[in-house]
Amino acid sequence: MVNINVVLTDELKQFVDKDIREGGYASASEYVGDLVRQRRRIKAEDLLRQLIAEGLASGAPAPLPPGHFQKLLERASNLK
Repeated sequence: MVNINVVLTDELKQFVDKDIREGGYASASEYVGDLVRQRRRIKAEDLLRQLIAEGLASGAPAPLPPGHFQKLLERASNLK
């Protein structure tokens, strides 16, 4: 684990302290860790939305050639 020092205004510190109590967190470290995990999840969801939008904008679907997925599986297993 790594320690990080964070400087907050008094107002933000009061907000964090209240959120820790109300959220049932054991410590500020647990609270901040949860915030980071939430942000990571949001970024992953944003990327997924972007990829879905790109896929929808890419045009009509076309049938894949026979054995396409089997070839992908073989390529993936060779990467190990």
